[in-house]
Amino acid sequence: MTTDHGHPAVRMHIAGEWCEGGTGRTAPIVNPATEEVIGEVPLATAADLDRALGAAQEGFRVWRDTPVARRTAILHTAARLIDERAADIGRVMTREQGKPHAEATGEAHRTADTLRWHADDARRAYGRIIPSAPGTVLTVRREPIGPVAAFVPWNFPVGGPNRKMSSALSAGCSLVIKASEETPATAAALVRCYLDAGLPAGVLNLVFGEPAEVSAHLIASPVVRLIAFTGSVPVGKLLAARAGQAMKPSLMELGGHAPVIVCADADPVQAARRAARAKFANAGQVCTSPSRFLVHESLAEDFTAEFVKAAEAVVVGDGLTEGTTMGPLANERRLAAMERLTADAVARGAKVLTGGERLDRAGYFFAPTVLTDVPADADLLHEEPFGPLAPLTAFTDLDEALATANALPYGLAAYGFTRSAATAERLCDELEAGILSVNHCGGSVPEAPSGGVKDSGYGREGGPEALDAYLVTKRVSHLLVP
Repeated sequence: MTTDHGHPAVRMHIAGEWCEGGTGRTAPIVNPATEEVIGEVPLATAADLDRALGAAQEGFRVWRDTPVARRTAILHTAARLIDERAADIGRVMTREQGKPHAEATGEAHRTADTLRWHADDARRAYGRIIPSAPGTVLTVRREPIGPVAAFVPWNFPVGGPNRKMSSALSAGCSLVIKASEETPATAAALVRCYLDAGLPAGVLNLVFGEPAEVSAHLIASPVVRLIAFTGSVPVGKLLAARAGQAMKPSLMELGGHAPVIVCADADPVQAARRAARAKFANAGQVCTSPSRFLVHESLAEDFTAEFVKAAEAVVVGDGLTEGTTMGPLANERRLAAMERLTADAVARGAKVLTGGERLDRAGYFFAPTVLTDVPADADLLHEEPFGPLAPLTAFTDLDEALATANALPYGLAAYGFTRSAATAERLCDELEAGILSVNHCGGSVPEAPSGGVKDSGYGREGGPEALDAYLVTKRVSHLLVP
């Protein structure tokens, strides 16, 4: 079923059924490339959430006791369906979030890869036997923690929800997930792949609603055993505090403000091209997006020239238009933030080399922007921009650059460019970040962990560590009785 605008009609999924909210409350879904309302998303009531919690409680009992081989088979089938439907899922994603269709389709394929990795890794969630006294069997076992409450933002509409779904379901947990109200049809398309693969009713429940209401209700419920959140630092701290009051573990993947250090021996042209490509991916709306560029003074001129060239080559437009390489920002809030951060930097003495303004057309389009001479007290160097703004700053020595890079409370991602193995190791040792890339700005991969330090959160997603939060380690000492 579709709306008058050709967009899929959105429903929540609770206890094996697609449904409206209990009171009929809805919020508009807006296409960020046109500012048109293309649909409505239902908002959950407390009663809706209680049904979802009850379903998750029952679903956990079923899914926990499903043989791991059967669970894995279902999840592999879901991954195949995601791959088969990737182009269609990507089209829905582009209409809701704005990123180019090729980028959105690629996100769906990466989502399938992530699911396959986690499903297979769950078969290796080994325990162990510990040598003990005669007549005693001492073992360590790993068991699913229970129903999970998950909360995800809009910037990766399938990749974000799937990180929680794939980890939780692979581990044997059930979950209630609140996806973004701005990209709900994309999340629903992902859930449908799991359901069509044969996931039992109640194991995966999808809700939407007023964020504060939903999070407070779900976290307080005795049914929920783990809180998994991706989003901003302030909201993450609030949810972590609520989880702590209920003595519940939480997994927090929060924001960052990733530094890029371009050392004196780097290739400035290559570094600029690779950094710019990462900066303008998803219009800069990525938690790990490079966002503070620290360039050795001897390379600053060449790096800046190449970076500006790359920014001006970006084709900004509707993500469904052929040739577009950067879509709109996801909403009016991000657009206003770009204008505010740019104006503050300029008022304090920064120079805009390219971009710096909203594009004069319908939609939330902001030009790829490069700034120099940004003073240290500018808001742009302290707040995560989450948009296509690139402040370039020259440094004299590496000690200075490392001090600047580590000065903020964030510690999610960091990047460095150097030809020296010794310098690269120094960057690895001294940069305070949970994710570090040297000589490129690559994104996350299923086989390796991602996560932050300091205010950027705790816990890891991806790699063998991904299931840790979703499993309980149980020690069993069995005294054999003759």
